[in-house]
Amino acid sequence: MTYAAGRLIHDADSHLMELDDCLDPYFESSMLARFHASTHYRARAARYVKRPGRSRAAHADPVFRATVDENILLRKNHEAHGSFIREDRSHAMDLFGFASQLVFTTYCLGNFGLDQTDDMALCYAAADAHNRMMTDFCAVDRRLLSSCYVPLEDFARARQTAVLAVRLGARSLLVPSRCPMRHAPSHAELDPVWALAQEAGIPILFHVGGEEKMSKTYKVNGGPPVPDFHGGDDNFTSISYMPIPNSAMQTLSTLIFDGVFDRFPRLKWGAIELGAAWVPGWMRSMDSAAFAFRKNETRLQKLSALPSEIARRQLRVTPYPHEDTGWIIRNSGEEMCLFSSDFPHIEGGRHPLKRFDETLQGCSPKAINAFYADNFIDLMGEGLAPALRRPAHLKAAA
Repeated sequence: MTYAAGRLIHDADSHLMELDDCLDPYFESSMLARFHASTHYRARAARYVKRPGRSRAAHADPVFRATVDENILLRKNHEAHGSFIREDRSHAMDLFGFASQLVFTTYCLGNFGLDQTDDMALCYAAADAHNRMMTDFCAVDRRLLSSCYVPLEDFARARQTAVLAVRLGARSLLVPSRCPMRHAPSHAELDPVWALAQEAGIPILFHVGGEEKMSKTYKVNGGPPVPDFHGGDDNFTSISYMPIPNSAMQTLSTLIFDGVFDRFPRLKWGAIELGAAWVPGWMRSMDSAAFAFRKNETRLQKLSALPSEIARRQLRVTPYPHEDTGWIIRNSGEEMCLFSSDFPHIEGGRHPLKRFDETLQGCSPKAINAFYADNFIDLMGEGLAPALRRPAHLKAAA
């Protein structure tokens, strides 16, 4: 029996836990030494120390492999089965029983901060290397859906990186929710990126890690460091958790108000691992802003519908398992929320289905099926092969 127990479930958020040499085979040879020498790479590598030989040996150990099935949701991060060996990830999918799974990086989240530098050649070379790695990993199993990163800092380079990603077989394009340094994310010169995704039938995604970070001064409270999920203080705590969706809310509002969603009405957008408790209030705030400023802003007068209706039409979001997903659905719409496991991250917990099922009590069967499958199918479009959408051996979740 699989973890999904024969239910039709698509997983909108999972990760690799790459080793720190993961990009080396995929970098342009002329740029690899420059990447290794960059302060941004060295700072990330220093916090992400993993000895490749030791990690690979641990996963090859016969005792480890003999206990994989019983520990599929118990082992986390680099210890998880399929966290960095692509053939193992295919076996992990067999154990989960999910119809498909979106796959994101861990090591490369935020593109090492290179988007916020003046070295655009290295910024886009790192993104291209990441995209080669992601599509190569996911190529082992069509249930694994790759996310390919496109920095938005340079118009021409952004288009080139998006073209390469689609040619590599990207199933989605991942962009930062943080505003580019010199222009809005809604700038008309980025339209070729959105047009490319719409033509390919794949979504544009935001993911936690690409947002503007909380000022570290908030941590200076006169007390000892507050531990995060991992025992350190570099990841999320209760305080740094609060602003996680801020950049996404601002960027999505800008994209809607400036007409990008309307210019590309068949393009779907996803906010992944950014929570969703913020969505109902954000939708109301957008409608309030449209009402308050419509008289003076031509762009608002041109919108095809209320901003909240545009969001329902084209945006999909992943609640955290500790949020009240039923409440979010009732106050935003049945078409918006998606299931996600966050495998193999600790934050996803050991039984995400149980936690989500509990909060969905009282929702209609239609809403439950939308959460576990239908909304994901709608989001992914051509990025999800027809045979994977509703496999005959899987039954509706409700």
